[in-house]
This record gives sequence, structure tokens and C-alpha cells, in this order.
Amino acid sequence: MKRVAFGDALAGTTYPDGMARSHFTLAALASSAVPGLDVAGAMAIGSGTHGDFEAALVTGSDGAHWIIRIPTSERAESEQSADLVALRALSTGIRARLPFAVSTFVGQVPVGGTRAVVYEFVHGNRITLDDIRPGPGLAPSIGRAIAAIHALPTSFVADAGLPVLGAAELRRACLVIMDRASATGLVPAALLGRWESATEDSALWQFAPTVVNGSLSADSILREGDEVAGILGWQGLSVGDPARDLFWLLGSADDGAADSVIDEYQLSRGSRDRQLARRARLYAELELAKWLLHGSQERSTEIVDDAVAMLQGLADSVHNDLGSTLSHDTMPVLGVDEVEAMLDQRRA
Repeated sequence: MKRVAFGDALAGTTYPDGMARSHFTLAALASSAVPGLDVAGAMAIGSGTHGDFEAALVTGSDGAHWIIRIPTSERAESEQSADLVALRALSTGIRARLPFAVSTFVGQVPVGGTRAVVYEFVHGNRITLDDIRPGPGLAPSIGRAIAAIHALPTSFVADAGLPVLGAAELRRACLVIMDRASATGLVPAALLGRWESATEDSALWQFAPTVVNGSLSADSILREGDEVAGILGWQGLSVGDPARDLFWLLGSADDGAADSVIDEYQLSRGSRDRQLARRARLYAELELAKWLLHGSQERSTEIVDDAVAMLQGLADSVHNDLGSTLSHDTMPVLGVDEVEAMLDQRRA
């Protein structure tokens, strides 16, 4: 389910003839795709889930670094195409509003029915969920980075022909996933009831759509020290629910880390969306339903069994945690400033 970014080890992708392209071959393709690129060195790297991409890091004689990727599946090719559309939509002016680097498309060349694409290399170190800890440090920087994405003007997304989705459409999409998962007969009834209650709760779906990365995960983020240095993978760029860019945090081993990110996000955005975390939790839970549907579609007993086990574990967890409801708070939770204002009125 995770997307692997540019820095992982090559997953050993092979081709019908049993041979994988060497990084030297990829470097030669890069020089063909980018006029004037004088290759001084290259090394194989991994990119994409389960070897969905062959990739290499190419170094030019001027010391600049580039990434070349070739998709090895239809899904990867579709992902790459969507990423290219998004990168082109992220103009220089839009990028100037972001406190981190975004890769740039620099060239492409046809390869065996698909295409090799070359991007500028984004410097930074990969992170894992365990790197995100509560309190000061990386967590607040992630919150600010996501807030910066969501503060971008929505017009450039629409102008690029990318999806612009409102609350009603996003709610319907959740219902479709629920219905398909329910049809398998493998989702615990308690979870189906929980999700149904959430989709029927109108207060939960009252939010202002924003620009969203749409495919954000720990794999997407590069760091320099405690600051976000770059974000990779923009194939899900759209206007939609800001909670979509936060749900992946709820898989953290430390719940306080997610709270630290979301708190900084809310502060940076000046947001009063009190249902943000609940919608993020719903999206996180529906990822398990998507995994089940993927296993069913692929006819993979291993994936289906894995999804069923995770769904049952989730059902047990929420059953034992009475405070984990997805429905909105029946009484509004006041912010600190609102509490102080109320106290001042009482004292007057």
C-alpha cells in the first residue's frame, strides 16, 4: 500500500527477457532525454512499490544530480503520468509559496512502449513514522509543510484540469468503498456500522476544500535535520479534503506524534475545522477496506487474509476504546482563546 520514494534500494525488477536494465543503460537513456547532460556517474536506486519503477541516480559532470525512472507496470505508468501533470501545474510562482523543494521534470525518452522520465534530484533524507516524535522537532515542521500546501490557491489546480472535489463527492466516494467492502462479507459489522454513522454525520463533512497533495505518506517526505526539505510524489494533486493529507499519521507508533503534527497544522492554517482529525481517522480506517478490495481484485489469499486480520484488529481496538468514535462531538470543543473570552465575559 505504500509508495517508495527515490532513495530506497532497487527491488530487482526484471523484464520479460529476464534481464533488468543496468544503471549504465539508464544513464545513457537520461543523456538522450536531457540535451546537454554530460553523465559522470550513475547508481541504481529503487522507486515505487514492489519494484514498480526501474530508477537510477545520475550525476552530471557539473556535479548536479538527476533521477531517471521507467515504470514497469500499467499502474506505475499511470502514476508517473499523473505526477508529471501535477509537477507541470506547480509553477515557479506556486513553488515559491512552499517552504520545501519539489522536483522538476526535465526530459523524457520512449522506451519499449513506455517512457523514461528524468527529474531534478531533491536532496534530503528519507523518514519513517518512528522519526516523527511528539513535541518540538520534525513533527511541527511536517504540520507547517502540509499547511503550506493547503494554503495554495485552488485556481491553479482547476486550471490544470486536475480534480476539484467537494465534501459531497468525497463523502460519496467513501460510501462506494464501504459498499464494495461490505459486499465481500469480510468486514466486521461493528466497523461497517461505525463507518456508516460517520458518513451520515453531516457535521463531519462541513469543511472548506483545499489544495491537497492527495498521496502523502512518510515515504513522501525528505528532511534536513528537523525541517522538511522536500516532498515527493504529487500524482494525487487535487482540491479536496485537507484530512486526506493527514490520515497517514494515524499509523504512527506514537499517537502523540500525530497530535503534534495536527496541532501545528491547525495553528499554521488558523483552522477551526474541529472534525479534521475524525475524518482523517475515517480515511485511515478505509485504507484497510481498500487493501481488502485490492486483495479480492488480485485474487490474492495472502492479501485478503492480511486485510481481514487488520480489520478485525481495528474492530477490537475501537470496541475497547469508547472515546474513539468517528462521529462529531455533540458539544463543541472550545479553543483556548474562546475559553479566555468566555471567562472575561463572566468576570465583566
